[in-house]
Amino acid sequence: MTIASSTHLVLIPSYNPGTKVYETVRAARQHWSPVWVVVDGSTDGTAEGLRSLAAQDAELRVIVLPHNQGKGAAVLHGLEQASGAGYTHVLTMDSDGQHPPDRIPAFMAESAAQPAAMILGVPVFDASAPGLRVKGRRISNWWANLETLWAGIGDSLFGFRVYPVTALQRVMQSQPWMRHFDFDPEAVVRLCWRGVKPVNLPAAVRYYRPEEGGVSHFRYLRDNVLLTWMHTRLLIGFVLRLPMLLAKRAAGRF
Repeated sequence: MTIASSTHLVLIPSYNPGTKVYETVRAARQHWSPVWVVVDGSTDGTAEGLRSLAAQDAELRVIVLPHNQGKGAAVLHGLEQASGAGYTHVLTMDSDGQHPPDRIPAFMAESAAQPAAMILGVPVFDASAPGLRVKGRRISNWWANLETLWAGIGDSLFGFRVYPVTALQRVMQSQPWMRHFDFDPEAVVRLCWRGVKPVNLPAAVRYYRPEEGGVSHFRYLRDNVLLTWMHTRLLIGFVLRLPMLLAKRAAGRF
């Protein structure tokens, strides 16, 4: 059953995802309306294919950016469009089929029950998950929880989550970072600093092999350097905010 909403939409940033994007979008539309896709300068022909799908589906909107800007930048563009259209919350999910569309209604329902919170997916891995990726994310999760005084971030990297639009817009517009792979972890830390409560829900994740149509743009050296720089600046920001955060914690507001 497809659930329609005038406040919550599904937002899918997409960059050269291959044909998996069509399965992802169709599955998301089976569960939710509306669904928006921000094509981040893709060169694999999927922009044209998605536009063809949207031409037959009034509840599917495709926004095509002229060149690749990064995941965070694509999400910000979608946020600005969503805010202008009156939406208050967006559920972000990847376009490559890793995230579970059948969990969309449960995450949206939790967001409706707690609209001031961010609803974070906690990945439930199966045998398809690369061991190095699973172990490596523990480091980022530890740092994210340190930087928020263990406010309750279940997973800092998993991009299947619901954000309050206005809060995330303000965070992103206030500084120049979070425009690339650093978007997901930095978003949750900075939102926590602003008092947005994290609520964690489990969500299965599936890693597809190349022969199954899986496409990964993750690069271990490049992206781990980016994450290291991100946590360095967040740690500096955390130290500067520590007295304020401790005061909020003592007052029960953090």
